[in-house]
Amino acid sequence: MKKIKLEILGLSSSQSQTGSFALVLGETEGNRRLPIIIGMFEAQAIAIEIEKIVPNRPMTHDLFKSFANNFHFTVEEIVISDLKEGVFFAKIVCSDGLKKSEVDARPSDAIAIGLRFDSPIYTYESILAEAGIVLTDEAEEEKVEPKAEAKVKTKKESSSKKDDFKNYSVEKLNDLLKDAIDKEDYERAAKIRDELSKRN
Repeated sequence: MKKIKLEILGLSSSQSQTGSFALVLGETEGNRRLPIIIGMFEAQAIAIEIEKIVPNRPMTHDLFKSFANNFHFTVEEIVISDLKEGVFFAKIVCSDGLKKSEVDARPSDAIAIGLRFDSPIYTYESILAEAGIVLTDEAEEEKVEPKAEAKVKTKKESSSKKDDFKNYSVEKLNDLLKDAIDKEDYERAAKIRDELSKRN
C-alpha cells in the first residue's frame, strides 16, 4: 500500500474537547489536512521538541530516545496505520541496522518520539480519504499556524494577559526563560522564546 508523507502544520487547543489539543498534519504534496486530537502531555512533548526547548530533566519521549540510542536502535519512520471508529493507530518503525521492527503506539506518542529522531511521518490513502480535510481556496486564507510557531496554549495562558513580555529587557527575558525551564513550565518558556526571537 502506497504511503503518503505528512508534516506537522500546527498544534492548538481543541475546540471540541476541553484539556485536549488538535495536532494538524498535512500531506507534503497535496492540500489535505489530517487533524488528530491528543492529550496535553503529548502536546507539550511535541511542542517543546518543535520549539527546541531543552527540559531540565528528560521527558518520557527523551528517555525513549536515550534508551534506543544505548541499544543502537533508530526510528526510521512513523506510520499512522489505521483508523477504527474515529480512533487513530500508529506504528513506530525501528531498526538496529540489521532487522526492522514495528511497535504499536498512539499517534501522539509516535510523533513525539519521531520528532526526536527526525523521522518522517506517513499515512495511507485510505486514512486520508476517510479522515482528511481538503483545503479549498477560501480555507487557504485561514491556514493553521506554521510549524515553527506551533505551541501549546493552556486555558490559563489564553485567558490571562499578565504574561506580556514586550516591556522586559533581553537580559530579564533570558532570566525568565531559564526560570521557566527550571520549573518545567514549557508553555511560558515558548512564549518567552518567541519574544526573544522577535528581537533578534
